[in-house]
Formats: sequence, structure tokens, C-alpha cells
Amino acid sequence: MAYEHKHPKLKKVIDNIENVIIGKRNIVELSLVAMLADGHVLLEDVPGVGKTMMVRSLAKSINASFKRIQFTPDLLPSDVTGVSIYNPQLQEFIFRPGPIMGNIILADEINRTSPKTQAALLEGMEEASVTVDGVTRQLEKPFFVMATQNPIEYEGTYPLPEAQLDRFLLKMKIGYPTMQEEMEVLNLARKAKPIEELEPVISMEEIRALQEEVLEIHVEDTIKRYLVDLSGRTRIHPNVNLGVSPRGTISLMKAAQAYALLNGRDYVLPDDVQYLAPAVLSHRIILKSEAKYGGIDAESIIQDIVRKIPVPVKRQVN
Repeated sequence: MAYEHKHPKLKKVIDNIENVIIGKRNIVELSLVAMLADGHVLLEDVPGVGKTMMVRSLAKSINASFKRIQFTPDLLPSDVTGVSIYNPQLQEFIFRPGPIMGNIILADEINRTSPKTQAALLEGMEEASVTVDGVTRQLEKPFFVMATQNPIEYEGTYPLPEAQLDRFLLKMKIGYPTMQEEMEVLNLARKAKPIEELEPVISMEEIRALQEEVLEIHVEDTIKRYLVDLSGRTRIHPNVNLGVSPRGTISLMKAAQAYALLNGRDYVLPDDVQYLAPAVLSHRIILKSEAKYGGIDAESIIQDIVRKIPVPVKRQVN
């Protein structure tokens, strides 16, 4: 879904990233939505479709520090959060921050590491802080994690538990480019790496101010009832074993507020909720075994629920 009037500052960011990422405006926009809503993204896609380039382009566009964590089976929690090392000259412990101490974090192949190390991200993603040796350290805002996992290779992987999946505001796929888009990618590849030429178009201070603006986006009571109804129907759906939690409902509202701001509005529309629901809610439901074996996926269930719920209309007061 697209609107004609984008927020001028955010339009600059989108246009800047599109100098590197060809034909994936919806992914760029949804990534910005997650950041504005103070959330995180899980990208499930095959290698080579531009996941890393997407995150690096976003970081450079807002002049933020970028850190990459390559998750492997032997990665330790301290490799993520940091560690305190004793300095014999000073006779004290010195904290060496881990890669989570950044603004934009790429958690690459997150399902290839142990659950204990996966959990090292939880506090940072939920509380914007990490605790090492009993000391809690706040993370600088914006703090945005984009985690990736390969949907094809499952051998030697550790599927993310529901508690961790629930920390991601959005789950989405980049997908393969069209033929024309891939031709453009080839033309770009002939030159120097386009990402090296990217310049910041917005400051982190401006991003933080926009995150505060998201909280002020108006949500009508009719929209709130719509959100609650949508989540409630996932809990009684015949193919769903575990429906959307109240945190999922809150996440959908925050995402809708951020999407409204992105589109230059100070209020949420039902269209915003309908557009975002599959990306926000699909990874928050657990299907029954018979549904999985029948080829039914979570996204199609969310889309079906959205189609069946009457669109809320604000009543006019005479």
C-alpha cells in the first residue's frame, strides 16, 4: 500500500536507501516503520538478496553506528554483550563493549547459535539495556536490530522460541528481484560499490524526535476495537493453537502509528492496520499440526481474518 504524501524527512531516507537497494521500497518502508516504533525486524530469506546491504544502507542514511554479529554455534553471550577484563596496571576491571553496543545491529543467521546466546539479545531488544557482571548499561537510541535467518537450511540450527520471536515487531521476506530490477542491480555492480557513496540524509537526533512523534499519533477507539477484535479472532481460530498475545496487539498499534507518520498523517487508518497485520502478527501465532500438514501458513490465516472483520467506520455525531 502506498500513499502520495510521505513525511519529507523520511522520504529522504527512503530515496537514499533506494540508491543501493533496487525495487524493494516496501521492505525499506517497513524497516523504517520498525525503527520509528522502537521495534526490531526478523528477515527470513535466502542468502544474496540484499539483507546485509539493506541494514548498512539504513545505518549510513541516518549516520548511525553499524555493528554486525555473525551467529555461530560456538558464539558465547559475552561475545554479544561484552565482557569485563581485569587490568593489572589499574587494578580494576575494564568493560569492553560487545557488538550489541551500537545503533543498528545486524544479527546474521541468528538461528545458528545456541538459545543461551540468542537470549543475550533479549534484554537489549526489550529493555534497550544490557547487564554484564551485575551492571546494567543503557543502549543509545536509536537501537535497532535486524536479525536474519535462512528458511531453507535447518540442519544444525536452533529455532527461535516464541518468547524471542515475540520481541520482533515485524517478520518479513525481501524476495527475489524482478528481471528488470536485477538488470538494474547488474548495472550498479559494474561501478564502485554504491553503498560507499551513500551520505547521511538525516541525523540520529531527528530519528529520536520522530520516535517521540510516533507516540503522539492519534488512534481512534474504533481502531483500537478493530485491533483487539483482530487479535481475539486469532485465539479462537480453528487452525491456531496459540493466538496473538496482548503484546502483539500493542505492537500492531505502534506499527500502525509509525506507518501513519511515515505517510505524513497524525492519525491511524484501518488501511494501516490491514497492511501491517500479516508482517506484525504472523510470527506471533502457533498453528495446529494438522494445519501445517495441510499446507496452511500463518500469513494466510491473518489475511483471512483481516478480510472477514468489518472495516471500522467512525460514526458522525449530529
